[in-house]
Amino acid sequence: MYKRVRLKDTVEVPPEELGDVSPDLVKKLLQDKLEGRMDEEVGSVVSVTEVHDIGEGTVLPNRPGVYYEADFDAVTFDPHMQEVVDGTVVEVVEFGAFVGIGPVDGLLHVSQISDEYLAFDGENQQLSSNESDRALGVEDAVRARIVTKSIDERNPRDSKIGLTAKQPGLGKHGWLKEDHEKQEATPGE
Repeated sequence: MYKRVRLKDTVEVPPEELGDVSPDLVKKLLQDKLEGRMDEEVGSVVSVTEVHDIGEGTVLPNRPGVYYEADFDAVTFDPHMQEVVDGTVVEVVEFGAFVGIGPVDGLLHVSQISDEYLAFDGENQQLSSNESDRALGVEDAVRARIVTKSIDERNPRDSKIGLTAKQPGLGKHGWLKEDHEKQEATPGE
């Protein structure tokens, strides 16, 4: 999910900064440009950590800055299909729950939360079962599996990650604990 990668990119140094083209300046410019950006190959750039090499500057016609190619390390978040992730419910809506997994949110559709029918309770911001006393609400910890992934590089907020929690060992952490305690209370089955 999180990886340290070596990348290359070009950064524009504005004219007022040309007196001090240092690794620290290039790092700051790369952070401003890349952090939070999604890329199909490396995922979401979480942080630029270290600049290793700064190439020769290039001047382009009718552009005020000077362009430098930099070789640097970055921490990225790249969720993989079928990966099991832990996250926190950040929003509950009629059709499911959005779960924060790293720098992005995944959708846990209501049909992928439980075998029980879950009704939306807008007043309490939760999805609750009529069959049992189980409910899923904001700030609940959840373990889920990534089942769909669609990355939008141009508009990272439009990227979509689909989750499921219907398989054994997945679901709200409180439910998993209850199930484990029930299983231990009835040995030999």
